[in-house]
Amino acid sequence: MYTAQTQIRVRYAETDQMGYVYYGNYATYYEIARVEALRQLGFEYKKLEETGTMMPVADLNCKFLRPAQYDELLTIEVSVMEMPKARMHFVYNIHNEAGVLLNEGSTTLVFIDMKTNRPSRVPEVLKNILKPYFNV
Repeated sequence: MYTAQTQIRVRYAETDQMGYVYYGNYATYYEIARVEALRQLGFEYKKLEETGTMMPVADLNCKFLRPAQYDELLTIEVSVMEMPKARMHFVYNIHNEAGVLLNEGSTTLVFIDMKTNRPSRVPEVLKNILKPYFNV
């Protein structure tokens, strides 16, 4: 299993009239955490696209436990529980500064060959970077 963390401070523009993070922003938080988790591995999503593979989101799940609020520093933990094949599944937990779990979620992304627009296997470079975290 691979796990990484990133932090985001809630900006005023991300909140609704009640001062809570607008629900649609959680997908953006997940994306930020996902891209930063790959970056922490030494793998840049931008370079993945430059080599002809993209990863669109096929599935998104989001469970709201407590509201995140303006100016809170959120810690987003993202985990990859299994070695990806043609899909990569990410699990997210968002905590506030007090360590309170506010949100749980998951996304499934699919590897797509940009030339054919068809599903493909996990690129070897990413597979090799992830191998130390799995019994493969």
